[in-house]
Amino acid sequence: MKPLWIPAAERVANSNMMSFIKKVNEKYILSISNYHELYQWSIDYREHFWEAVWEFCGVIASQRYETVLEDTREMIGAKWFQGARLNFAENLLRFRDEQVAIIFKGEGLPVRKISYAGLYDSVARMAASLRALGVTAGDRVAGYVPNMTETIIAMLATTSIGAIWSSCSPDFGIKGVLDRFGQIEPKVLFTANGYYYNGKSHDCLEKIAGIIKELPSIQKVVVIPYTQAKPDVSMIPNAALFEDFMSKERGLSITFEQLPFDHPLYIMYSSGTTGLPKCMVHGAGGTLLQHLKEHVLHCDLGRDDKTYYFTTCGWMMWNWLVSALAVGATVILFDGSPFYPDPGAIFKLAEEEKMTIFGTSARYISAIEKAGLKPKEQYDLSSLKLMCSTGSPLAEESFRYVYRDIKEDIDLASISGGTDIVSCFGLGCPILPVYEGELQCRGLGMKIQAFDGYGKPVLGKQGELVCTASFPSMPIYFWNDPDLKKYRSAYFSVFPNVWHHGDYVEITQNGGVKIYGRSDATLNPSGVRIGTAEIYRQVESLDEIADSIVVGQDWDNDVRVLLFVKTAAGVVLDEALKQKIRKTIRDNATPRHVPALILPIEDIPVTLNGKKVEIAVRNVIEGKPVTNKDALANPECLDQFSDIPELKK
Repeated sequence: MKPLWIPAAERVANSNMMSFIKKVNEKYILSISNYHELYQWSIDYREHFWEAVWEFCGVIASQRYETVLEDTREMIGAKWFQGARLNFAENLLRFRDEQVAIIFKGEGLPVRKISYAGLYDSVARMAASLRALGVTAGDRVAGYVPNMTETIIAMLATTSIGAIWSSCSPDFGIKGVLDRFGQIEPKVLFTANGYYYNGKSHDCLEKIAGIIKELPSIQKVVVIPYTQAKPDVSMIPNAALFEDFMSKERGLSITFEQLPFDHPLYIMYSSGTTGLPKCMVHGAGGTLLQHLKEHVLHCDLGRDDKTYYFTTCGWMMWNWLVSALAVGATVILFDGSPFYPDPGAIFKLAEEEKMTIFGTSARYISAIEKAGLKPKEQYDLSSLKLMCSTGSPLAEESFRYVYRDIKEDIDLASISGGTDIVSCFGLGCPILPVYEGELQCRGLGMKIQAFDGYGKPVLGKQGELVCTASFPSMPIYFWNDPDLKKYRSAYFSVFPNVWHHGDYVEITQNGGVKIYGRSDATLNPSGVRIGTAEIYRQVESLDEIADSIVVGQDWDNDVRVLLFVKTAAGVVLDEALKQKIRKTIRDNATPRHVPALILPIEDIPVTLNGKKVEIAVRNVIEGKPVTNKDALANPECLDQFSDIPELKK
């Protein structure tokens, strides 16, 4: 297979990755010359590698570590950088100059900007107010917030004290919020009076009042005026507007609490579509170090960059994006619909703000292609050097679309990881070529393999994504899981002492990674494992299909494949279209991939982060409960899958 893109020699030579290789070679008297050699060294000598990342990225710590890694026989027991004392927020606020730190674009609103000096001052004032309220290290502070500047200020103020930040987006319903925050009992809640989406204003105050009634731990509610300049918050007990709550004193210095490497930083949540969300606690040092590695080395991020990722505050990509402040780059925040007022809204923002890194989801790339958008013909994208995609596997057609219709000279980094590790297993690389359908590489320091059903590594074949050695950004524990029972069950119940991630993948001959979907949604017709992504790639390449979802149904002592399709506007799913779908799948995949039934559907159920929920659909079909519909963006559409005559046994 020929690569779609090869980095120019000058770009490779000037990359942070090559500078890092040079430093490693000098320090350890090595002769590493390319990424694959560096990757092998990083997993063979993990202590040396992570120490080199610490030094190269300039981690700020008041006390140096005594040991890099105290490993044990169990991955869960590994201890990283013992003896170190640091503060996460201090590392993100190391720059205090007039360079723009954050650009915020709310849907339909003018752009707002804040400098690094202004950000430091705002965080100092907010931290002073939180301390005056009695917030201390270990307390929980929650955000029910849009993706805006004030959210970052609140998070940094919280973590400067050593309190733990946890957030979700304001499109969550009351039950979804309580299922999350009710478990962690926050002391303070940051929120906004409302938010904008797709040309409409949505009020949050009524929901907030309902949430507060069920969360007695909350002592203060801080409301960001967003859709109104002076919202009335009198209905909410102990509420204050953001500016009113923040200290009026200027020129304050932040007292950054110096804490252990594994001090809790974030509490994040599983999607919760099959039960109460799991509360994953991530440590400050591990999150910082992993994000620095990914931003500086894998994304080639520097102070001159302007980096954007389409995300909400309920998705780990928000936490990932914000860490770019530690590099001194400009972070671009957007809140609202990326299709309002038209499908080119974000490319217009990219042109106007000279964006260098454009992060989005695979669904977005597929959607703008379906919409006929050709950004390179309509916008000046000369500043763009990297495009990242995650959330679901990026189809091969989408790879070709990016290079054909967005930009020819761009590093297209399909990346994959998860909330579980608040980072990535598969990443981009500025010194490697891009092959269609492949993530460029396995992440440095991550000992990743594909295992067959016997727990043996396979190359060039599909298997379970596993990590066989500890890494710094593993959760430090789950909330309310003192014996680590939930933690062990989540990742270590399939293969002994091996992190089982739940993705179905292939490690390619190029050293890249192909993702075939979630392994718990993998289809098994006639005992042959099929990744759902293989079917989506074919079906959604057809102009007649807007979206689709595929599940397996137990049938006659086997599994039959069911394909539900949402057709494009004005298109009817007739027998001719069904035959075209079957032929496309058969010709481009295998006969085993061809669904037994193809059925029309009005909408595809997705999580609030835009991920298809095959398991929820399968549960409905099988008459099983979907226990947490509040985790879905459109839970009502699950009703479409019940009582379908063709599915009755």
